[in-house]
Amino acid sequence: MSTESLSPQKPKTEYEREAVPTSALKRWTHFLGMYAGEHAAGTEFVIGPLFLTTGVSAFDLIFGLIVGNLLAVLSWRFLTSAIAVQYRYTLYYHLEKICGKKLVIGYNLANGILFCFLAGAMITVSATAVGIPFNMEMPQLTDTLPNGPTWIIIVVLIGLAISIIAAKGFNTVAKAANWMSPVIVLGFVASAFVALQQLGVGSFSDFWDIWGSGSEPFPGQIKYTFWHVCLWSWFANAAMHIGMSDLTVFRFAAHPKSGWTTAAGMYIGHFVAWIAAALLYAVYIRTPEAQNLLANGLAPTVAPGPLAYNAIGIAGIVVVILAGWTTANPTIYRAGLAFQAIFPKMSTASVTLLAGGIATLAGIFPAFAMQLLDFVALYGFILAPVGAIIVFQHFFSKSWGVQNYLQQPFQGSFNSNVLLAWAIGFGVFYGISIYFDIFLSYLTLPAWISCGVLYLLLSKSKTQ
Repeated sequence: MSTESLSPQKPKTEYEREAVPTSALKRWTHFLGMYAGEHAAGTEFVIGPLFLTTGVSAFDLIFGLIVGNLLAVLSWRFLTSAIAVQYRYTLYYHLEKICGKKLVIGYNLANGILFCFLAGAMITVSATAVGIPFNMEMPQLTDTLPNGPTWIIIVVLIGLAISIIAAKGFNTVAKAANWMSPVIVLGFVASAFVALQQLGVGSFSDFWDIWGSGSEPFPGQIKYTFWHVCLWSWFANAAMHIGMSDLTVFRFAAHPKSGWTTAAGMYIGHFVAWIAAALLYAVYIRTPEAQNLLANGLAPTVAPGPLAYNAIGIAGIVVVILAGWTTANPTIYRAGLAFQAIFPKMSTASVTLLAGGIATLAGIFPAFAMQLLDFVALYGFILAPVGAIIVFQHFFSKSWGVQNYLQQPFQGSFNSNVLLAWAIGFGVFYGISIYFDIFLSYLTLPAWISCGVLYLLLSKSKTQ
């Protein structure tokens, strides 16, 4: 008898390849804190200012965010959480049932790496705050490479700390978010009020005039309209909702109504926090330093740490560090689960640490954070169409006479229908975006629908 068999069995907590049991289900409050923390977080300190660089008008920004965020919440509630609660599997196990083990490896690899890049951008955000006491040179909007050893050391230390927390599992990630999110939200609100004073805002009309009717975009940026803002904010998290990545999170929900908790993330984070961060940047671009850069055809830097520090001092540094943390943490956790589907013999903690290492490496390069609007749009565009396979399989397989592999898994190792549907849907619309220079978020929904319909048509043709 081995010594391993003598040791007590550890209770399962992640349920990577089985349905989450009733005993492990979480109340809606777990998801409220998690989404408020994840989406009132590091990305907001970058995205808010980047909206200003696009020359967007007040009406287009405010109402575009209201509508776009509502569409995102509805996607989570009626697609992601509804399917998650019925089956209670991770995204990766869902896809394995539909695609077969070999094909899903490629998706998991792409998904995990893209998650790592996003988490790396958030490590970059936290590093801009930690570097303030060391007088560290901040990355510029056009920077792609690290600007010195201090930057690299700070990024590595932050990445290590975040990865260790993520490796503790879902419960620890949720608890960390619940503790940190109120501090972050308070920091965003406080920063916004200070920025309003610094901007001399005394009425709603003064606030509106910060954006007014819009302006010319900064060098290297495109002009945003209502539809740019609306569709971008809807699909900023396309991989999570219509892309079904958050099946991994909502499989722990007791009821599909937990999907409504995403509104806390969207309207506290993707509305209040984005506007608050934009106000901080509005203060900065009125400084002589920023005006000099603009006069020379250069875009002023978007470094969250100094922006928040200028508003609320040391508290701003703390808020930015925590904000980067609460986005990177669950993102690394998701990436770890993606890698575990590729390396099933590795423990959840081990693959999460692997994901954290890749994210930390990505965080060393500031390009992922400085070009976040473009990266997030591309990231959602790549991953979202695969989620359409799950959605169309769930809702339409019976009416189309197609085998529902969520109920009876695909027996082969490579479902070519899935690959063809994704490749055609993604390839055609991405080619249209490049050739005609069309804003990528305009084409995310058509690509998603096309992928789902093509999958049903291809599957139907093989059953006849």
